Formats: sequence, structure tokens, C-alpha cells
Amino acid sequence: MSGETRMVESNGARLNVRVDGDAGKPWLLLSNSLAADLTMWDDQLAWLTRTHRLVRYDTRGHGGSSAPEGPYDFPMLVADMVAVLDAVGAERADVLALSLGGMTALGLALDHPERVGRMVICDARADNPPPFVQSWDQRVAAIREGGMESIVSGTLERWFTAAGRERNPAAAERAARMIRETSPTGYEGCARALQGLDYLRQLGELALPVLYVVGEEDMGAPKAAMEAMAAATPGSRLAVLPGLAHVPNMEDPQAFEAAVAPFLGPGAAEPAWAAAVVG
Repeated sequence: MSGETRMVESNGARLNVRVDGDAGKPWLLLSNSLAADLTMWDDQLAWLTRTHRLVRYDTRGHGGSSAPEGPYDFPMLVADMVAVLDAVGAERADVLALSLGGMTALGLALDHPERVGRMVICDARADNPPPFVQSWDQRVAAIREGGMESIVSGTLERWFTAAGRERNPAAAERAARMIRETSPTGYEGCARALQGLDYLRQLGELALPVLYVVGEEDMGAPKAAMEAMAAATPGSRLAVLPGLAHVPNMEDPQAFEAAVAPFLGPGAAEPAWAAAVVG
């Protein structure tokens, strides 16, 4: 199955799954941000498929996946990841995931370490301080009052810097479309999962190569939070991307590739990969 889409059943949801790349290459699982879908990785397909066979999916409640009533939690979202890997026959996969997807990937690596090779966690966090929890109550209330349109502007301001929106308006418009098309039920379900986020205290258990990536201007997953995650994860590294915000893979695909490609390339699991990290 290459360049094909299929639906995968998982715990009451139907997940929209896409596979790209040549059979026989190592698997790479990609997981999207809250209020995004699998197309958020489109700018990365050309270079990722040189080394990997990609499996992307829309998180439940997003894109072409169904939106069962919530709330959701991370064990449920992790089980969805496992269902996707099982459906395509991937016993083990490298992982590239951002924000909500990155948080879910941490759960996958902690609960199913045998399923994960190398892992790139972008613009995510691993804890839930009170301001973080309260922010989701505020956004859910806004959506209940005014629909998804009510959070488009604020979300774009967190996802991109002002300079990034001006430099790459097409990417910002793609992002706006994904936000508008996200199911309010799915958004709220995932927001409730985020309010229960509690992986930071377990990161010392990770025993696989991990690269953390953060846009230096990210307000949603601040640099300081990701520095704490890297410090808690044995042998991990942190790449800081100057002048970028929460979705650096969309805001500046070239800078994102420069940070991530050396880590995912052939032989990158060796210690020498660390020399390629920027920031």
C-alpha cells in the first residue's frame, strides 16, 4: 500500500490513514497537532520518503477521521497510534510528531517501547501546569459560543510568528483551513486529554534516541518546557529553531528539514547524530 488512503477502526473511531513511500524502507509514523490534519506534513514528504515509508493519520476528531463524543485521554490516543501501526503491518516505526501528536508519541514510547525506533518530538510539552489547563477551558468555551472560527485568529498567532505569516502566507492559509475544518467535538475531546497530560515524571524511563525540536518563539510549548523535557530524557538532544513558533515544519520547512533530517537519516541512531543539532 503506497500513496493510498484507508480507514482504520480504533476504539469507536474511524481513523483516516495515509501511506506514502516505498515498501521495504523503515516505517515512519507522523502525528499531527490539535486542530490540524495529516496534510500538515505535506512539505516534508519529498525528503522523508527518501529514507522511510510514511504512515500518516488524522487524529480522532480531526480531518477525515470520525469524531466520537469525548472526552478523550492519552491512553485512548496512544491506542489509536497502535491501531494505525497494526493496520499497516508496522511492527516498529520511527516517529515524527508535533504538539498533541508529540505528546501522544511520548505515551507510545513509554507504554510500547518495542514499537518505537527513533523519535522526534516537536513543539510539545509533558506536563499540565494550571495556566495550561485553564487555557483549554477558555478555548472550549469560545468554540461552544462561536464555533471553530472563534479560535482561528488566536491559534494562527500562536502557530506562526508575524514575520512567518508574512513570509509564508500560503502556509498560514492552509493552517487556517485545517483549524476551521476541525470538528468542535474532536477539538474538545482532545483538549480534555491535554488537561490530563502527565508524562514529564516518566521521561527518565525512555531508552531510545530522542530529538526534541522547538520553535524559539513558541508560546504553546515554550522553549523552557522543552528544555526540561530534554533534561529529563536520558541521552536526548534539543534543537531550537530561531525565529519560529509552534508549527515550524509549516512556517519554515527548510529550517525544519535541516534540524530533523540528520537525525532520521541512515546511521543517525549512532552518537554522531548529535553534531547535527542546531540551536
